[in-house]
Amino acid sequence: MEEERTLSLVDVLEEDEELEEEASAVLAGSDSDHCSYPQGYVKRQALYACSSCTPKGGEAAGVCLACSYKCHEGHDLYELYTKRSFRCDCGNRKFMELQCKLFPDKEELNSLNRYSQNFFGLYCTCSRPYPDPDDQVEDEMIQCVVCEDWLHGRHLGCVVPDCVELQEMICESCMNTHSFLWSYAAHLSVLVPGAEVQVKEETEADESKTKLPHKEEKADNVEPSCKRSREEAEPSCRLKVLQAIGQKRVQSGAVFWPSGWRSKLCPCNTCKDLLSAASLSFLLDESDTVLAYETKGKSSEQRGHDPLMSALDNLNHVQQLEIIHGYNDMKTELKDFLQSFASEGKVVTPDDIRQFFEQQQSRKRGRDDAGRFYPT
Repeated sequence: MEEERTLSLVDVLEEDEELEEEASAVLAGSDSDHCSYPQGYVKRQALYACSSCTPKGGEAAGVCLACSYKCHEGHDLYELYTKRSFRCDCGNRKFMELQCKLFPDKEELNSLNRYSQNFFGLYCTCSRPYPDPDDQVEDEMIQCVVCEDWLHGRHLGCVVPDCVELQEMICESCMNTHSFLWSYAAHLSVLVPGAEVQVKEETEADESKTKLPHKEEKADNVEPSCKRSREEAEPSCRLKVLQAIGQKRVQSGAVFWPSGWRSKLCPCNTCKDLLSAASLSFLLDESDTVLAYETKGKSSEQRGHDPLMSALDNLNHVQQLEIIHGYNDMKTELKDFLQSFASEGKVVTPDDIRQFFEQQQSRKRGRDDAGRFYPT
């Protein structure tokens, strides 16, 4: 019989803290009080789709974080994590009778928004919901940085590498749609089993292409100075250099890219035009990454004031130190108190918690009495 896995109370507390940090990373980067529509097509924001207002079979639509709270409270929402270059649809033509409570003056449609099956609660190449009540296999979902769909790890067509949270993934479909990315993949991607790299053997014809001309040949073939100046001003194309090397990897399955890989893409004008034509200009922008968005969200969350910090602002320095020391002592004692139950496998009851705080109060009274002077 398989032994049932047990969790200590400390495990639960740590897991809750981790989930809270993840939620803060996603949500803190978006405004929870104001509709994002006036900002236009936001570079990246947390998005939701409302199946109550735009059911499957209708037009896909997405709403910002604030509208999910204020305009769609109690509705059935699909959490879409984050999407790039999206303008809030809440209350526009797609929502029939619903009017946005935060910013009702919207155009009928946002023509530059991009939609996918995610807006109807379906994901991956298998087009299944997440979580899937019919799927008993534990599997992580990984987002493609190009199409922004979420795919099951087992449906990527490759081995998922370690530390995947520090990497970016482009699915096989997007790689094949933008085939020039395979040239980068042979040199920049994370190598996983089954994605062997092959180097093309150089032939005499290849050697002649890279062979420098003799002095007399160079003299007979002088290029106009204007053409030379343009070539000197234009940096060499990294993509062409990589393609000339002839190194190739197996062109199947999703591709994982290490941190910082975008900075190694070619920024020449020709490649910028290539990326722009493919609607991939964002790949040259490091701040477009989900990691950059989450880092910004965590930073803004840390700068925010909670009620305790707001109260401390109204106290003098000595009072602040006394409260902070008292809070830290209580926090340490509470953790030790709960740890004793967890280590012994005991259940914490309301009476135990009540007893803990009664002890804290009695200790506080004892300290106060010890420091008080009674006249005789």
